[in-house]
Amino acid sequence: MITDLFTYSFLRYAFIAAVVIGFTAPLIGSFVVVRRMSLIADALSHMTLAGISFSLFLGQYILLFSDLNPLYLGTLVSVLAALGLNWLRGKYVHFQELSIPIMMSAGMGLSAIFISLSRGFSIDLSTLLFGSISAVSLSDIWMILAVAGFTLLVIIVFYKQLLFLSFDEEQAKVSGLPSTMLHVLFMFVVALVIAVSMRIVGTLLVSSLITLPVAAALRFTSSFKQTILWSIVFGEVATIGGLILAYELDVAPGGVIVLLAVLILAVVMLAERLGLARKKEVRYEGN
Repeated sequence: MITDLFTYSFLRYAFIAAVVIGFTAPLIGSFVVVRRMSLIADALSHMTLAGISFSLFLGQYILLFSDLNPLYLGTLVSVLAALGLNWLRGKYVHFQELSIPIMMSAGMGLSAIFISLSRGFSIDLSTLLFGSISAVSLSDIWMILAVAGFTLLVIIVFYKQLLFLSFDEEQAKVSGLPSTMLHVLFMFVVALVIAVSMRIVGTLLVSSLITLPVAAALRFTSSFKQTILWSIVFGEVATIGGLILAYELDVAPGGVIVLLAVLILAVVMLAERLGLARKKEVRYEGN
């Protein structure tokens, strides 16, 4: 694959996307897992699929959408869904987890309708569900880089506030932290990361890339910064290694990337069991 990188542009695009997503997904995933919001990634990924399928459906009848990257509308729908999740959590104060199956069901229902109404997409459905090496375009790369830059900026600027909110939301509210604004901003960033990650990993597997590297890092790290660092390391190993294996085996990259992430988690847990690694409790770093 290394030599082919210099020959085929689609491979270069896929490799750049894998490297950036391998960094961005575990970075935001560290906050997602600590806030016990792992399943929200599933809900937003299904809504993103609905947006993409809707864009492809419109492209058959409206000239503007026929030339439009379907990821754009998918990202917009994902962001709106994130705001909808926040609204539903407010409506079900004592049953906030209900917002996830509600949004996930809506996403799957809309996707099924738009797919069935279409007489054939310009893109294979398996590409949307499990990712593809050849599906990444230059416009996707610019969008992925923009989302990664924005995500990193938000984390750097609001790191302490997001950390406080993640570990002790009630105390953060009492202390006067603008929790609602921060939560909406956080959901907005999560929606963007999920939307752009779908090109490589696919709808059904994108939440795994956000959570599995973090799950492995949590088994032996003692600070949140260490968790972020090791999550990114594991995420890069899974995405880059998965992309290379998927290319050599001629299979969808999403499945290979996720299986590598599962393997990493299994190795870490085995090392823990053998005494080579020790489980530590990740604590809030208030300073």
